[in-house]
Amino acid sequence: MFIATLIAKDSLNERDITAALAGLDASGALISRQSDVIDGRALDIFFAGDAVAARQHLEAMAGEIDVAVQPENSRQKKLLISDMDSTMITVECIDELADYAGIKPQIAAITERAMQGELDFEDALRGRVALLRGLETAAIQKCLDERVKIMPGAETLVRTMARDAATTILVSGGFTRFAKPVAQAIGFESFHANVLGEESGLLTGDLDGAIVDSTCKDELLQSAARAANLSLDQCIAVGDGANDIPMLQRAGLGVAYHAKPKAAQAADVAIRYNDLTALLYIQGIAADRWITA
Repeated sequence: MFIATLIAKDSLNERDITAALAGLDASGALISRQSDVIDGRALDIFFAGDAVAARQHLEAMAGEIDVAVQPENSRQKKLLISDMDSTMITVECIDELADYAGIKPQIAAITERAMQGELDFEDALRGRVALLRGLETAAIQKCLDERVKIMPGAETLVRTMARDAATTILVSGGFTRFAKPVAQAIGFESFHANVLGEESGLLTGDLDGAIVDSTCKDELLQSAARAANLSLDQCIAVGDGANDIPMLQRAGLGVAYHAKPKAAQAADVAIRYNDLTALLYIQGIAADRWITA
């Protein structure tokens, strides 16, 4: 048995519901029941059939409605692992930091290609960091204060899942100097990111230690699940770029959040219209159970 969850950006109406039921019928699904409309925005439809075909038909619906199709069992997850830049925060930190060095367009172009999966992640990262050599480290705090904004719904998602005893992990191909304060602000239990080389108050243009890349993210998901004695079906992974694809595919539910096309295609769910609270509706958690900031 599967659950199809519809989440409207504003409100869900009867026309939307009728279209969804028709789409499921066209996919060959056998609908067993549906919930009442939740918080005026969301609806669960329970069915048997082909989940892939159901998702395709539902995503073809008109309107700003996100769709999740998943097995009914293990719906509420016990581990959340998430990317940071453009997922839990609204910006790419390296692009914003580059602005303080006067080279944002140059670095942002490389970032975009890397996130699209057109460049090797590590090579692109080391190349961009090298361009920051000589930038005063004080620019990092200035960037945090002036540019880094928490993504809408991030705190509610993380704190609500933590309240329900889920493990929460922030994992970033960016930098610890950003990931640590972001993780603390949002409420993540732990964080993992790359370490910028610093010397005498300046960036060295190098990275210290191993690189947090797509393989590392995937391995962190697996090791965290083992440590918590969880199956991967009990895990949800969230990201937006090509370097998130392995963990999105590994987790029981991989969610591409306002993502690049390759990530959206690889994930189980693509959130295009709503904020991060959509991930709570997907888990069957309505607004009256949310921990709000």
